[in-house]
Amino acid sequence: MSKNWSPATQLVHGGTTRSNHGETSEAIFLTQGFVYETSEAAEARFKGEDDGFIYARYGSPTNDMFEKRMCLLEGAEDARATASGMAAVAAAILCQVKAGDHIVAARALFGSCRWVVETLAPKYGVDFTLVDGRHLENWEKAVRPNTKVFFLESPTNPTLEVVDIAGVAKIADAVGAKVIVDNVFATPLMQKPLELGAHIVVYSATKHIDGQGRCLGGVILSDKDWINEHLHDYFRHTGPALSPFNAWTLLKGIETLPLRVRQQSENAARLADFLAEQKQVSKVIYPGRKDHPQADIIARQMKGGSTLVCFELKGGKEAAFALQNALDIVLISNNLGDSKSLITHPATTTHKNLSDEARAELGISPGTVRFSAGIEDSEDLINDFARALKSVQA
Repeated sequence: MSKNWSPATQLVHGGTTRSNHGETSEAIFLTQGFVYETSEAAEARFKGEDDGFIYARYGSPTNDMFEKRMCLLEGAEDARATASGMAAVAAAILCQVKAGDHIVAARALFGSCRWVVETLAPKYGVDFTLVDGRHLENWEKAVRPNTKVFFLESPTNPTLEVVDIAGVAKIADAVGAKVIVDNVFATPLMQKPLELGAHIVVYSATKHIDGQGRCLGGVILSDKDWINEHLHDYFRHTGPALSPFNAWTLLKGIETLPLRVRQQSENAARLADFLAEQKQVSKVIYPGRKDHPQADIIARQMKGGSTLVCFELKGGKEAAFALQNALDIVLISNNLGDSKSLITHPATTTHKNLSDEARAELGISPGTVRFSAGIEDSEDLINDFARALKSVQA
């Protein structure tokens, strides 16, 4: 029945189970293991004849509630919660490849995601090709007989490029590859990759899902067959499981996700329009603006804009630092999706380890700045930027 509820209702009530105490808020089952009434019951549990829990590394009641709630929101059959977003990315990729396989990935990825593809996977004999993911022909040209995985972000970090997920999925289906989409920047409220043909979706739940700077977390969502065949044993034996306490924190955060994302997106849109008129700014990229280079794809696959704005200052690094240092409300941080507005200079933080050439390919210049809108009053944010921009040379 809950599958027919709207997202706002699902995120308050979906997947909830209660103990015999009838608690209002979800309970934290902060336990490592579980006991069995008889030896026969333990045997049945381990044989899979009983659906109960075995060990917190495999799953727990609190984690199960979080996973089920995410499935309802995403439209997925099954999920596994992980200790961080990068644990989710690494598990989703590595659980389904072996030596001799090949990965095609969009070059516009978060730095740690690129490291998994470019550095970690090759250590185990898995080859890769990075492509400009904006153009479908690049995905087609990169396919090899041993291609098993397509991996992408959309919108991308930090330049908010958009990839045609349905188009990429069609290419992958034709060659028997699986598409993994990192959907952090869109959130499950703005974009549903599984509906567009993707096979696996990953999130850093640290971002919008918690959204209040409290804990790390991640989640992998897909169909039951893929999870049982590829992820289940990898997850059990390598141990990337989410702490039940963090699962409970994420359950509390997700209840207010629609409210926060709505306000954050409105703030981001207003600030994007404001920045586009400022003489110190040479470029603004925001998925909700008509001048976004892929506005047509956005209209097809996204239900709204984003909580992020990318813009470029004419004065390069010096101007970016001057702006960030002069802001009062907006905090300098490499995180995003928080209820507090945050600002980041990617070239010296999140994408610092890329070469100058690689950053240039991604459109990350010394003047590129990423803004993550919080839930503050939009006029206060605009006034904060207006004042701070006075310290920046045009």
